[in-house]
Amino acid sequence: MPTVKMVEYEAATGRVKEIFDDIKDTRNIDFIPNFWKTIAHHPPTLDRVWSDLKSIMAPGRLDTLTKEMIAVAVSVTNGCTYCINSHTAAAIKLGMDNEMLGELMSVVGMFNTTNKLADGYQVEADVFPPVE
Repeated sequence: MPTVKMVEYEAATGRVKEIFDDIKDTRNIDFIPNFWKTIAHHPPTLDRVWSDLKSIMAPGRLDTLTKEMIAVAVSVTNGCTYCINSHTAAAIKLGMDNEMLGELMSVVGMFNTTNKLADGYQVEADVFPPVE
């Protein structure tokens, strides 16, 4: 249960309504997901997060599917059930299949394990990326 009252689409006005319409258009969906309705109680946060998300998730050197798969991996690592479902659905819509999801989960599991081992043992870094 949210800690604040969600702003329903029918009750949205001004900038919130504009952002809600942009979410629907950009995501090609006919509803406003609960995350956006929840953070809309504070319009500056809604505006900032939506603007940043659109910018970051736009295709660049990484394609949108890769970015959504990274979002799934981070969401799994952070334990955000809402985000796991949301980004998995988005990745599937962009072409991720069950085999890709399984491989992604294997990578997430492996590196969560090795990261925790390295942190637990306090292993000193001895391999570094090249500096240009």
